[in-house]
Amino acid sequence: MRRKLVNGQYFDKSYKIRMKKQFFFLIIFHFFTNINGQTINLNQSSIIENIRDQQLIGNISSDLSFNLKPISLKNFDTDEIKTLKLQNYAPSFLKFLNGKIHFKILPIDYNLEFNSDHPYNRNNGTMIPNRGYQHVFSPGLYAKIGPLEITLKPEHHFAENKNFEGFWEGHRDVIWERRYFLWNKIDIPEKFGDGNHNSTYIGQSSIRLNFKNLSLGISNENIWWGPSIRNSIMMSNHSRGFKHITFNTIKPIKTKIGDFEWQVISARLESSGYNQSGYDKSNAGRPIYVPKINQIGETDDWRYMQALLFSYSPKWIDGLSLGYIRWVQFYSALVEGKYSWMSGNTGYFPVFSNLFRKNDKNASHEAQIDQAAGLFFRWLWKESNTEIYSEYHFNDSKVNLRDLLLDSKHARAFTIGLQKYFSKNSIKFNFEWTQMEQTGGRLLRNASSWYMHGFVYDGFTNEGEVLGASIGPGSNSQYISLTKLKENSKITLGLEIIHHDNDFYYMAFENSSDFRRYWKDYNVNLKYQTKFKNLWLAMDAFYIRSLNYQWGLEEDPTKYYIPGIDKNNFHVSLKLSYEIPLTN
Repeated sequence: MRRKLVNGQYFDKSYKIRMKKQFFFLIIFHFFTNINGQTINLNQSSIIENIRDQQLIGNISSDLSFNLKPISLKNFDTDEIKTLKLQNYAPSFLKFLNGKIHFKILPIDYNLEFNSDHPYNRNNGTMIPNRGYQHVFSPGLYAKIGPLEITLKPEHHFAENKNFEGFWEGHRDVIWERRYFLWNKIDIPEKFGDGNHNSTYIGQSSIRLNFKNLSLGISNENIWWGPSIRNSIMMSNHSRGFKHITFNTIKPIKTKIGDFEWQVISARLESSGYNQSGYDKSNAGRPIYVPKINQIGETDDWRYMQALLFSYSPKWIDGLSLGYIRWVQFYSALVEGKYSWMSGNTGYFPVFSNLFRKNDKNASHEAQIDQAAGLFFRWLWKESNTEIYSEYHFNDSKVNLRDLLLDSKHARAFTIGLQKYFSKNSIKFNFEWTQMEQTGGRLLRNASSWYMHGFVYDGFTNEGEVLGASIGPGSNSQYISLTKLKENSKITLGLEIIHHDNDFYYMAFENSSDFRRYWKDYNVNLKYQTKFKNLWLAMDAFYIRSLNYQWGLEEDPTKYYIPGIDKNNFHVSLKLSYEIPLTN
């Protein structure tokens, strides 16, 4: 074997090769291990809200768009971490190789809710529509081993799940049939069975490989897409987290023309397994309930969903971000090619093809696919401590660009929002308006309701709850609030108005022209948030006055415009995130 004399010693060629490989590995290992990608999950909403407030005030960088959550701690430098009071967020308890391999203990999350009369269920992840109390308890561990990052954040859920009045029994059979005309197209049971719920889930857990600002992995984390604060139309944490493969940025990618963020997911969505109330009823001898099966007669078929978010922040307009979202879902039997009457199948990357119907060469494919797409923007004005934002999405694919331009309100939904700090950044004003109901164009071209579908009978849901706006299909919401900020604490007074499922209301009572039955909630909200040492605390209380609850109205032959079935409900929530006091 040929050998080479180096510094008085002979080295063979194979040893030299081994040295090069080891050196290369160490460089790569060091490169990866400088990346810290642990995230603030959506159960920790008070922490996320504080980050957004600090950006609005001007205490942290405006680079973060808030269009993609959860948020990675990698977005903040050391000074910003201190400003956000996150320096003790996840202390290390075990380190190797000078910290290149380390293990951290994540904050313990505890969320509690109580409803006195009927569910008020908004963006609460694993929780269910519930009367009585329910809670979610979630500890967590984080491990970083080279490029590999593992987050274990299981959730234990308990719910009393007491009985409550659902869809009004006093409605006539024809109204029940019309209610099921929509319910048969979506899986959103009013009540999740009988008796207590007591289960443990994998929760906000993930396994990822990170490279610079990119991340590839598998996850069960809740996702929030778009700039909206209360009602994200395309993706929110209203439902329990779902299993998905993800390729996303964990920090904006900076280029000469601006910053880019994105996330692409491929996911498995499940049904709830619960029936709606009154599923055994009939009208004129016709059953009103249709079992949720796929197009080859299989029951309990899971759904394949792929979704894409893309966000761009132009270099020349500070604080502006523009974005696009699209999701596509269908029963697994379609991707497996079990629909014999079709030629081919959709493939595993449908979100990247056939935006317009005219491009679909197989019309039967389009009919079996549920999809939505749309645009959003957020504009932060640092000098005036103001942000405006909006989403505008379509619950159906357009025929072509001309169809989009001519009938731009068909199947649309939107959110418009504004936040501003006044009085030396001590008073915050917030307004958000979400419109989900169909427009007047439904008289000529019915778009059905958002999240419902004529072939994907579970709709855009996971385990019985919509993946988008918490107010649900056909509903509208207006929310306005004032927040007083003082040191580490905030007090908020808010007013919320919710118009429940006007799409159903117009369909059910259009023939009778009964304009008395709108179901509308007027909610007064008082919220307190603070950081006390290692404890993040948020207490939220709602008084809810429901007018014509479930569109109920007892007829009175002597009077026409009379009060309906009105209800009072009290909703209280408590959110705690406790940072374990260990020395890093």
